[in-house]
Order: sequence, then structure tokens, then C-alpha cells
Amino acid sequence: MAGATSSSLIWSPWQATLQQSTTTNNRFYLKKGYPFPCHSVYNTFSFKRRFLSSSKFNDDHVVTASSASSKLSPLQTHFSFSGCGCSWIQDNSMVLDSPTSYALLTSKKCPALPSKTVDVSSVSDLFEFICSGPLVDKIGITPDNVGQSIDKWLLYGSQLCRLFQLNELMLTIPQKARLYHYYIPVFVWCQDQIALHTSKFKDGDDVPPLVIGFSAPQGCGKTTLVFALDYLFKTTKMKSATISIDDFYLTAQGQAKLREENSGNALLEYRGNAGSHDLPFSVETIEALTQLTKDGMKMKVPRYDKSAYSGRGDRADATTWPEVEGPLKVILFEGWMLGFKPLPAEAVKAVDPQLETVNKNLEAYYEAWDKYINAWVVIKIKDPSYVYRWRLQAEIAMRQAGKPGMSDDEVNDFVSRYLPAYKAYLPTLYAEGPSGSDLERVLAIDIDEERNPILAT
Repeated sequence: MAGATSSSLIWSPWQATLQQSTTTNNRFYLKKGYPFPCHSVYNTFSFKRRFLSSSKFNDDHVVTASSASSKLSPLQTHFSFSGCGCSWIQDNSMVLDSPTSYALLTSKKCPALPSKTVDVSSVSDLFEFICSGPLVDKIGITPDNVGQSIDKWLLYGSQLCRLFQLNELMLTIPQKARLYHYYIPVFVWCQDQIALHTSKFKDGDDVPPLVIGFSAPQGCGKTTLVFALDYLFKTTKMKSATISIDDFYLTAQGQAKLREENSGNALLEYRGNAGSHDLPFSVETIEALTQLTKDGMKMKVPRYDKSAYSGRGDRADATTWPEVEGPLKVILFEGWMLGFKPLPAEAVKAVDPQLETVNKNLEAYYEAWDKYINAWVVIKIKDPSYVYRWRLQAEIAMRQAGKPGMSDDEVNDFVSRYLPAYKAYLPTLYAEGPSGSDLERVLAIDIDEERNPILAT
């Protein structure tokens, strides 16, 4: 990777230790004795911190947010790996050491964000920040819960900073919010869902992995969210697998047949809408994953090559598929149309007459996908037109970076093939929940146009 990414210049993660301290000077002690101001939530704690290269600091060096920044070389602007761009990581390079680095296949440059930084060294400030998040009440945690598990929140934050190569002491407000108001709360909720799922089985039983569905519009950051969750599961020694509805697109030959059978229907000319997926193949894959309940059990997970056949796409060669190993605890299944319910023919024809065939195809999707999902995360947007803005934003950034990107007209044509489905199915999804779901196991997250979680209005 280009740019200043030497390990000697990057802060390492927090170590996962919180200890009661009898000291009264509220100092933050680093591994070699570097003091840093620290105020705890309920008590004074002493923290241990290490550096990838401690030789960069003298034993008596006092580290503050500003001095820490001075020790870091400027890092180049981050390029997002989310489907249509993700704008929250800014002015930081990125290193991925997760097995799920396949998500980097769609890297795109992100727009700039506010550069105001936040000192995250004060634990009491972080506690208050966490408790002010829009998801706290939704996931059922109280300030007492946060206080009692603050060490875990610090650990998760550190691990995500490591994943996204962020300086923990100099997070911008958007970065801090994305970690502590979004990714970590969702991870905590997922852990609770796994615990609930596991509790339904007797000791000694083979416990199938929990399948969590992530239904979210294209470009809203669901790939990044799932990527972060997968990383946290792996760093906490919980085996996970990630799949996308994109992995189950028809082969190039199947797409050609679909296009021929639906000549003149723009919604089925390219992959994307209901009808363009290999449902028997997806059932086979999901059922095989749920059977990975023992040590040593392995399987390869399919992936789709969107660049094949001049962008029309084809299933990737099986030799390139990532391998997962049991016993799996959780399967993270994401897609833009997960949970969509078929509507009466007249309702979809009123949106777009071409949607009638798509709607009929959708009738088979519950049995192929939704019935396997035990818990849901539904990311909600106020206006489907956000999808156009996000795609346009990403493609402009691609062109500015000297990479191939769609023109504005091509973006409009691309998004227009999805908007009818959004307009038809999102209202029911948001009002009633995903197809066949238990609403007590649905986490609905409202996000704004900048992809940040907000309180529902």
C-alpha cells in the first residue's frame, strides 16, 4: 500500500484490560509508563497500552492527543470498499488483515468529511458518547450495562481502529460515531441474538449457526457494516461466515437466457432484480453452511465476479472462493432486497408495469432465502433517491481517481432499474418487517443521507 503505513508510525490497539486502581491522580499509564489523563465512568481505572514500536517514544514522554498526532506521518485519503462508497473514514490509510478482504473488490474514493477531531482518552466522555447514541435504547442496553462492559467497548473500538487503520486518539466525530453509535452497538445486539439462539439448545447438542439477515439499500454501507462485524466476530474467537445475495446471481449463461425470455423488460435485462438469482444454488449453499457445526468441517463459499463479460458478470471460479471452517456461530447474509414481500399485481403495476414479472418471481424468494434467517437488521432510508446520489458520488470519485467509472447518464440508467422495486417494496418492509420475520428479533436502523444512524422520526 502506498503512503506512510509503517507499523512504527501507527498506534496499536488498546489491550483488553481494565483494572481497578487506587491511584488518585487520574493518570493514564501506558506500557512503558507514559501518563495520560483518564477519568473513568464509575471509578478510576489504570489502562495498559502498547505500541507497535515503543522505540519511537522516550520512557518519560507524556502522550496527549496533539503530541500523538505529531508522531504520525500524514496518511493518505482512504479508499472505501463498500458497494457505492463510504464517506466516514477520512485522512487515514487502511490495512486489512481479515480473511474477508474480498470486500475490497469494489474500492472507491470517499468524499471529504469534517476534520474536527475528538479526544477519546477520557473514559467518562466515551461513556457519555456511547449512551447518547441512537441505537442504545433499540438494542436494550442501559447506562449501567455500558459502564459494566466499558472494557469490551474499548476493545471493540480498538479492533475496528486497527481494521480501518485509524488513530484511536484522533478520531473525527464521524469516525467516532460510526464505531460507537453504529458498528459496535449492532455487534452487541448480534451477540445477544446468538446467546438467545444458543439458549434454545441442550448441552451437547449440535447448535446450528444463527443466520442474521441484513436488508439495506445499495450504497448505504451494509457491506462495510457486515465486514466490520465479521472482523469483530473473528477477533473474539467466534467463527462466522458472510454471504451476499450477489453471490447467488445466475451464471453468465443463465443471465443471457433470462434476458432472452424477458426481451424488452429493462428490469431483467441485467442482474439485480428478483429472477436474476440462482435460487436452488443459494438454498444448497445456505443449508450447507448451517451444517458446519463441528470442528474440522469446512466448505468453500461462492463468490460472483461482477467484472466478467464486460461487466455483465459471472460466477467466480470455484478455486477462488474463500473457505470457512466450523463450528460456525453466525452467518451474516446481506442484500438490498432481502425480506421483500410480493404485492398484489395491481399495486406493482401502478409503480411500473415491468415490475409485474419481477413481483411474480419474488414469490419464490421466501423459501430460498428469508425462511433461513433467524434475526434481521433492516437499514432504513427516508428516500430511495439516496441510492442514486450514493452511486453517482462513488462513480464521480472513481473517475477522478483515474479509474473506469460510469457516466452520469449511465448511473441514472443503472439506478433506474432498481428504483421501481424500492418504491414498491420498501414501504411494506419498513411497516411490517421482513417476510416471515419475528419482529422481536428485528433491529431497524434509520440512517440519513450521509449513512449515519439517526433517531426514527
